[in-house]
Amino acid sequence: MIILDGKNLTLKQLHQISRLHEKVKIDENQIECIHKARIFVEELVEKDEPVYGINTGFGKLATESIHKKEVSQLQKNLLMSHACGIGNVLSEDVVRAMLVLRINALIKGYSGIRLCVIEKMVEFLNKNLVPVVYEKGSLGASGDLALLSHMSLPIIGMGEVIIDGQIMCATEGLKIKNIKPIEDLSAKEGLCLINGTQAMSAIGGLALYDAIKLMKISNMSFALSMEALKGITSALDPKVHEIRGQEGQMVVASAMRNYLRNSHLSMPQDEKRVQDAYSLRCSPQVHGATYDALKHIKDIVKREMNAVTDNPLIFENEKEVISSGNFHGQPLALAFDYLGIAMAELANISERRLERMVNPQLSNGLPAFLVKKPGLNSGFMIVQYAAASLVSENKVLAHPASVDSIPSSANQEDHVSMGAISARKARTIVDHAYQVIAMEMMTACQAIDFRGNDLLGPVTKKVYDHIRSNVPFLDQDAVMHPYLVKVEEIIKEDSFIDLFE
Repeated sequence: MIILDGKNLTLKQLHQISRLHEKVKIDENQIECIHKARIFVEELVEKDEPVYGINTGFGKLATESIHKKEVSQLQKNLLMSHACGIGNVLSEDVVRAMLVLRINALIKGYSGIRLCVIEKMVEFLNKNLVPVVYEKGSLGASGDLALLSHMSLPIIGMGEVIIDGQIMCATEGLKIKNIKPIEDLSAKEGLCLINGTQAMSAIGGLALYDAIKLMKISNMSFALSMEALKGITSALDPKVHEIRGQEGQMVVASAMRNYLRNSHLSMPQDEKRVQDAYSLRCSPQVHGATYDALKHIKDIVKREMNAVTDNPLIFENEKEVISSGNFHGQPLALAFDYLGIAMAELANISERRLERMVNPQLSNGLPAFLVKKPGLNSGFMIVQYAAASLVSENKVLAHPASVDSIPSSANQEDHVSMGAISARKARTIVDHAYQVIAMEMMTACQAIDFRGNDLLGPVTKKVYDHIRSNVPFLDQDAVMHPYLVKVEEIIKEDSFIDLFE
């Protein structure tokens, strides 16, 4: 069981809770903070003085006072009116991540929500009752309002949920899972549930987790291509990378030296071959830049995963309520745009290495399109086409969403981050990058068979053998799709990285 304390949630734990269904529990040390903030909110309601989000309208309607008898209806109305998501349904792991991230923010004691509402969200997670959330509709400021509203409706018995892949009304799902909904929200609680960056954090955070994994896999893919193309290892010399001093570049070059140790296919420069094309020679520099980008993005995301992004904020010790802007998604919007760009480049250079392997003019002696009888057979010709299509689409998706803004709420909310769009685009680019690198690895294995797989280094041989135990050498044309899908499945397995790390 993972204990949530609002301070120490990691990407790995987010993965474990959202995808592996690890159970969660609230740290007992946070319970007093939650209660104190709640008591202060109730005192404010009794005073009947206007406080934004507690007894006023929202956004441009902040000047409209709400009678204390109507504050519960106000919160219910907020969830219903803001549930404007459209598009496809978000995957269950993303919605589970949204729940855990919102819990982790609320337990810090700056929101004023009752403990019973947070515990209901914990119950949803631990019993795996997943709200239906539609992927589009967030501007990435004032929080991911539309998406978090869909996440929150089932807590009060409204909206839709997913059980065993089937969408049903929340009332039916709650009965199946033996969960009682919260009957009435109290002052500020609807706003507590939806005012935050947890949708973009969930989508982008899980994409980042996968990207960090793919970073390591892409280095192995590069190593296999180096052997397939008889790449020159002199460019990996540590002296070269140390005098530049870029951390990621040094890390990648070091990994490559390890992967290519005792290989009889890659070799140092000699009189006949003094240097490779950039897609081989500069891969440490390109991969290294992505490594550094991911490290930077991870720092931002980890801070946000443990942040308070509510509004207004309750400072119980000082007896203050401060209306502010922690819900603004700009830190994440920029980070996830950067994530998309960094992963698009990882796929770009992978596709260029793939092209060199299938092109007889560039492959150092390999047969055209890696097939024994080219002409009769097209071999891996269209594998490169498909990879080129994906990287080209990535270039469109890599255009930053964060440079756009559009005013909302009658111009009260006049600058927004578009962070949820940044996160969704990054997620798609990471998916495409997995597919391209799977294509490169399958192509490299085919090329290596023409060179002689007994000449591989011991590390790359393990990876080659594992792929070959699932995908055969193709001596003539076959339907390629199932093999490409299989290699993608292989590299996504958690155990795959253990073969070479």
